[in-house]
Amino acid sequence: MPDRILVQLPDYYREIVDFVELDATESAELDLLQASAEQLFNDQFVDEAGLQAIKRREQMLGIQADSATESLEFRRRRILNRYQTKPPFTVRYLQQQLDMLVGVGMTVVTLDAAAFVLVVTANIDEAAVFKEVLRTVETIKPANVVYQQNTSLENPIELVESIKRQEVTWNYKLNGTWQLGAKTFATLGTEVVIK
Repeated sequence: MPDRILVQLPDYYREIVDFVELDATESAELDLLQASAEQLFNDQFVDEAGLQAIKRREQMLGIQADSATESLEFRRRRILNRYQTKPPFTVRYLQQQLDMLVGVGMTVVTLDAAAFVLVVTANIDEAAVFKEVLRTVETIKPANVVYQQNTSLENPIELVESIKRQEVTWNYKLNGTWQLGAKTFATLGTEVVIK
């Protein structure tokens, strides 16, 4: 933002070249200072934090991040997830955490209380997200509950059935008259489609 200094001074300073140049230099420095102060403020909130603040929080939480495969947005969600995994826990709470982490509708949490089995059905493509889901479930579930991961597929699977018949003529008899390698063991006839 130009003219941060000259607007504060009397008008006759606007005619002096030294003050005009000083204003340009100081305005650039003040712009950088303002941007740094705003970034420092934003770094106090995980949703708005910059890369350096995210790295610092990951270090504090003991997270080994892979910046080559993990986006900054996912890293922010993971930090929020770690901060929010504090007791008390319910199935609804776990479902909300997984919806926040993976996406709404991408996971389904079911609990068989009689058998002590917690089943999470998920459609996850990324390994980093899968590892964070595993860590979240292991942190939240009670020790006496068994965790079972089911994978759901987004695309339907189509099965096609066909039956074919093919005659096989054996070229050798097991009577000792055959020579190894002289002919193939069997000759396949033409394939006939039955269904």
